[in-house]
Amino acid sequence: MPNLLLLRHLQSQWNLENRFTGWTDVPLCQEGIDSAKKTAESLAGFKIDKVYTSPLIRNKETVSLILKELGKSNLPMVVNKALDERNYGQLQGLNKDEVKKQFGQEKVHLWRRSWDETPPGGESLKDVSERTIPFYIKYIENDLKEGKNILVVASHNSLRTIIKHIEKISNKDIINIEVAYGELRVYEFDKSLKRIILNNH
Repeated sequence: MPNLLLLRHLQSQWNLENRFTGWTDVPLCQEGIDSAKKTAESLAGFKIDKVYTSPLIRNKETVSLILKELGKSNLPMVVNKALDERNYGQLQGLNKDEVKKQFGQEKVHLWRRSWDETPPGGESLKDVSERTIPFYIKYIENDLKEGKNILVVASHNSLRTIIKHIEKISNKDIINIEVAYGELRVYEFDKSLKRIILNNH
């Protein structure tokens, strides 16, 4: 029975600085790099046949560090923009606390976590889902059906859309789903891709 391993990238420099990152290509911070070994330990017990990630450097750096720690640097890998973070539009590069002062904490929370609220000039989670889920169904689900164990290393909101899809979370309740830096979610499926087990690591 195949496993799907969802891993959020390690902490980036702008995560550390509490800035909206979105599509801005920001590398990992030193704290993120230093956490790779511990994060890799959470994956050590799993067989991985293939890796999916996005072109954003924080995602690719995370993959490189994790696979090096696991001694699995030669695994097949697919890199696709469908798995990029949401575009935060005019908020990208701004300090999150300053934005909350300007627009209000409740409004900013809706931009960041709700289903269809769109930050100025950016993407809603629904918009993100319209690129991630067709990709997930076409490629990742197909690999799972073939019995492959898949690791997806991606950004917060692209992962939230996949979690919503798998767990059938409502548009209303998705606001409560968050994934920490380096957090691993493990799903086990049967042959019909019915989810059997969910483990958070």
